[in-house]
Amino acid sequence: MQLGYASLKGLDRARVISLVEPVLQAHGVDVVELIWRSDARGWVLYLTVERPGTTDPGAGITLDLCADISRDVSATLDVADVMPGRYHLEVGSAGIERTLYSAADYGRFAGRIAKIKLKEAREGQRVFRGKLEGLDPEGRIVLDADGRKLELPFEAIESGRLSFDWQTARAKGAPSSDGRGRPHPRRAAARDR
Repeated sequence: MQLGYASLKGLDRARVISLVEPVLQAHGVDVVELIWRSDARGWVLYLTVERPGTTDPGAGITLDLCADISRDVSATLDVADVMPGRYHLEVGSAGIERTLYSAADYGRFAGRIAKIKLKEAREGQRVFRGKLEGLDPEGRIVLDADGRKLELPFEAIESGRLSFDWQTARAKGAPSSDGRGRPHPRRAAARDR
């Protein structure tokens, strides 16, 4: 199982991951994000998943699969008594505007549009949007930003995510999922624990 990003402050990180990992392997998914934080409802464990090696974000991640994963992860965490008090568990797809966490992510999603924010300005700007062209032989991320080929060391990137062109999709007849042109991540019903 691959893990893109984990923020589990206040929890036993190694133990939570060791409990969740076999459940996710059994369901044939990788973890994109595993985040423990509070919101208006209290404490929430967010778990976003994807099929290993897919180049189509969200492919094969259904509401039924998210519900099955939620049920199994919830039962595993409850039996192990690893969570402090009440919490919500939300399981969903990383979605079409998936965050890119590793150099391998940038290579895997070659051909997709991405928005990349650099730690320091380059050519007078910090944010670039363009088509990912994979990794060069030195392992730098190659981005075609309006005809300019940028070779970016992974260490120079503050954040990156896939970028979906909602206007083009709507022009081709694809409805927006929330009526305002923004995606809804696929999430199973939250489980209160």
